[in-house]
Amino acid sequence: MLQALPFMIALAVLAIELTPAHFIYTGPLLTAMPALAAVTMGPKGTLSAAALALTVSVITATHNQAWTTLQVYTNFLAIGLVSVAGYIASDAVQTRRRSELEQVRRIALAAQDVVLRPVPAHLGPVRAASLCLAAGTEAQIGGDLYEAVQTRYGVRMIVGDVRGKGLKAMRAVGVALGAFREIAHYEADLTEVMDHCSAALRREAIISGDPEVVLEGFTTALMAQVPDEPVVQVVNRGHPPPLVLRQGRVQPLLPASPLPPLGLEDLVTGAPSTPESYPFAPGDRLLLYTDGVIEARDPDNGFFPLPEVMEKIRAGTTPPEFLAELHQALIRHTAGPLTDDVAMILVDRLDGEAVSPAITHQA
Repeated sequence: MLQALPFMIALAVLAIELTPAHFIYTGPLLTAMPALAAVTMGPKGTLSAAALALTVSVITATHNQAWTTLQVYTNFLAIGLVSVAGYIASDAVQTRRRSELEQVRRIALAAQDVVLRPVPAHLGPVRAASLCLAAGTEAQIGGDLYEAVQTRYGVRMIVGDVRGKGLKAMRAVGVALGAFREIAHYEADLTEVMDHCSAALRREAIISGDPEVVLEGFTTALMAQVPDEPVVQVVNRGHPPPLVLRQGRVQPLLPASPLPPLGLEDLVTGAPSTPESYPFAPGDRLLLYTDGVIEARDPDNGFFPLPEVMEKIRAGTTPPEFLAELHQALIRHTAGPLTDDVAMILVDRLDGEAVSPAITHQA
């Protein structure tokens, strides 16, 4: 509304000057236009308002045959001086705001990097790599989360997405990851690990008195476990399914029974009590990702074709190289900045002789 005020003033001046009411002095109103634009519209808006004010002044002076009066030229001078001052002031304010916003964003990303650390390159029976890309959304911290740890039960991974951004989303990320990093080493049942993370989010909502931590900012999550056997076990709570690349073809690991996001267990009954198991043999490649990948759009509003892109990446690439090529393909697809954060974990199943000894964690 405030941004439209200079243009409303221009219409009001024209209504006065082009009617019998033109005896009202409108010079101060036109002078105020660039000043108001400097406050609400920035440098470009200030120039636009100044040009409009001068145009209206010329129109009214011509209509009223006032070019022989000193008042017309005084109005022009006043509009010019206020426009120059407004442009300089608004440019300085905008520059300072950009600098402050960039500083806040750097701090936010640094805080996010502390919570979302890169996964180790080797974890038991797999080689691994991770990638986290922040969307260009001012200083807002995203809500994507991921982790991979080696336990006595195998390699355990989690990817998730807290709906929303900012400190509330980052708080939920910290709670979920903290719960996972602790319980993953002690609980044998992967479903119980997921339930523990959900319970941690519920506790946080109660302690903080903020139900948005669980409900309005709900968290989708997926856990995967790679034991010594050639399988991968998955618990999916409303998250995009992981993809397995096997002999050049991609297969989604779709859940048999879709489950709600964390904290919303009361919405369904009879949820599966055990993880779902899928083949994952040496040479297979498993990708866990957040919806920022598959929902990235091109200029024609088309979604990113993740399975097709995965199949086109040359065989023999290492996990970091594979994720780097996915990153480049994503940039080419969007032809601009990302609109949502992206997180991915890629693991390659190794041959038996390449498996490093498992870490024994004492209870």
